[in-house]
Amino acid sequence: MHAIRMDRHGGPEVMNWTALPDPAPGKGEVLVRLAVAGVNFMDVGARTSGGPGWAAPAILGVEGAGRVTALGEGVEGFAPGDRVAWFYHPGSYAELLAVPQESLVKLPDEVSDETAAAIMLQGLTAHHLTTATYRVGPGDTAVVHAAAGGVGLLLTQMIKAGGGRVIGLVSREEKAAVAREAGADHVLVSRGGGFEDRVRELTDGVGADVVYDGGGSATFRSSQQALRPHGVHAYYGPFMGVPSIAPTDLPNSIFLTYPVVHHHVPTRAALVQRTGEIFDLIRDGRLIPRIGGRYALSDAARAHADLESRRTTGKLLLVP
Repeated sequence: MHAIRMDRHGGPEVMNWTALPDPAPGKGEVLVRLAVAGVNFMDVGARTSGGPGWAAPAILGVEGAGRVTALGEGVEGFAPGDRVAWFYHPGSYAELLAVPQESLVKLPDEVSDETAAAIMLQGLTAHHLTTATYRVGPGDTAVVHAAAGGVGLLLTQMIKAGGGRVIGLVSREEKAAVAREAGADHVLVSRGGGFEDRVRELTDGVGADVVYDGGGSATFRSSQQALRPHGVHAYYGPFMGVPSIAPTDLPNSIFLTYPVVHHHVPTRAALVQRTGEIFDLIRDGRLIPRIGGRYALSDAARAHADLESRRTTGKLLLVP
């Protein structure tokens, strides 16, 4: 088989199309032939700076969809030929993967491989943010950073499905139409901070109920200033940097949280339940992932370069 392996940390040039031995499924593992892999900013962070579990050399990628080809010892509930998707399996940029059964869900017929690969990590992140982190209800106003990105578009649709109002932030004017198409009620162009006054204008001076902030330290303070008293600042995503802050720096008695999607799916039972809820939204037409680009798996370096340029919208996918 072939896989995208980084031999050292750095730019997209460290990603190489590498021939490797076919994996064999171990105890509790399922051998899957890749159909589609998802690309995430997490992958970029793993490539550039590493982090726990990402020492070089390593095969990049953490999510995707495919078809079962073989079972390891002790696997139950799966059979060769099953269509499956997985949540957070490091090494997903590969033609063949041995995936722990705990990370797998079966795909219903109504959910395509591309849709599954587009929602496993980002969809579960958006679901976590709009339920356990701050359950959006009718009348709530949410600010969504990077509203034309993969997570942002899913967040917007889930907020609207819950009856909320969305103020979307995008980095370029040409992305505004994409955010509006997903349901954003208002879209502001902002490349960093400084949007809080406009958010307060749009909320009659009160502020937003929640800010979903994946923008990093540049947006940290403005996100907090945009909130109503006792509002929630959900600062999410790895590799963003952690601003230095004292509790007394928090304005308006707001709540600051750092949601980690793994806490939303600590068991396979939780994974099946949460993905099932997302699949229901897809069946109902209330959640439609936007595919922003398709690349050959061997061309993953170009997908990373495009993602880092901030020129893309929606989800980027890799196809063998």
